[in-house]
Amino acid sequence: MALDTILSNVPKAVLVGLAGIGGVIVAGKVLSYTQLLLSLFVLSGKNLRTYGKKGTWAVVTGASDGLGKEYAIQLAQKGFNIVLISRTESKLQTLASEIQTKYAGSNIQTKILAMDFSANRDEDYAKLKALVDGLDVGILVNNVGQSHRIPVPFIQTPKEEIRDIITINCTGTLRVTQIVAPGMVQRKRGLILTMGSFGGWSPTPLLATYSGSKAFLQHWSTALGGELKGTGVDVELVLSYLVTTAMSKIRRTSMFIPNPRTFVKTTLAKVGRSGGAQNMAYTSTPFGVMH
Repeated sequence: MALDTILSNVPKAVLVGLAGIGGVIVAGKVLSYTQLLLSLFVLSGKNLRTYGKKGTWAVVTGASDGLGKEYAIQLAQKGFNIVLISRTESKLQTLASEIQTKYAGSNIQTKILAMDFSANRDEDYAKLKALVDGLDVGILVNNVGQSHRIPVPFIQTPKEEIRDIITINCTGTLRVTQIVAPGMVQRKRGLILTMGSFGGWSPTPLLATYSGSKAFLQHWSTALGGELKGTGVDVELVLSYLVTTAMSKIRRTSMFIPNPRTFVKTTLAKVGRSGGAQNMAYTSTPFGVMH
């Protein structure tokens, strides 16, 4: 039976209704893609001064290399004093000296804390609390993390590697946030920026424990964002895909694989914009599209 014959037997009111529904669906798709393009390429993010005047502190975990190092440098460039937290004290001292030298005219201050997040020692977190108590912390960057040394089936993953990934990625992030966030809530302003991963959004075979840890952070961060809504504290999970860092083991950049400097610059410029993570609450991705 020809299509026109079928349609001729359908009441006109039904055809009009179906056309209207189709129009709404198409309009919704057009609006969604328009919002996506505006968020990725046109609209700027929230002014970081919202989270504190010049001289406010930013706390960065995993600060000695890669994305963490870039967050520290670029936040210092924007006038934030920096608390640097990572495992290797010599690297922290070198970075602190670099920041203070580079921005000497801005009187940027730094504090360092060498701690091994895999050890999960109460005394380390007590030192962190003592370090940040009394500081006006406006931004927390939860960047510390660990992946698998090589892709490996879960049943062959070393027990120590499983323990370290969960302890560093999950426990460490939660404990640091629980120390820093109350002061932000009290001051009624702050930004909690947590590094997620496409591996947490999309289950990743051979990286099962890492993928699961990042999925946990995604749900935790979204829940925390709901809890802190209306307090003046913004919560955002940043979904990274591939960046040229030591952890990713990727060395060459491309249109969709930025270096740490480009990734961090774009992330900080787009705070509050979902970018490619449309319709995902308290989540952003400056590179890539979630669908």
